[in-house]
Amino acid sequence: QVQLAESGGGVVQAGASLTLDCTVSGRTFDYYTIGWFRQAPGKEREFVATTKWSGANIEYGDSVKGRFTISTDNVKSTVTLQMNNLKPEDTAVYFCAARVAPAASTPIRDWAYHYWGQGTQVTVSS
Repeated sequence: QVQLAESGGGVVQAGASLTLDCTVSGRTFDYYTIGWFRQAPGKEREFVATTKWSGANIEYGDSVKGRFTISTDNVKSTVTLQMNNLKPEDTAVYFCAARVAPAASTPIRDWAYHYWGQGTQVTVSS
């Protein structure tokens, strides 16, 4: 079993940067996939970024490409989402999730993930 805990959310102004960490507890394997999703009030959950635990197979959602970076630190057991040039439309609760089964292709759908963290709020003011 895997446990996930997000940290690093907060309130920032447009154009600022913020770093979110997802701390992963439990046994992990390189084929595990860790994804970041977000959900704004009244909207569906949106794919943000994903990576294999090994750091391979990184993909980003179209709305964050060029601004967000996902990375892994296997020593610290964290997956970090570096968010730059934040926009008000980035305001949402951000969740990290883990897929613990091998995937034939990079999973960008939330239903493909098995474990979820509680989420952390990111608010970007204009």
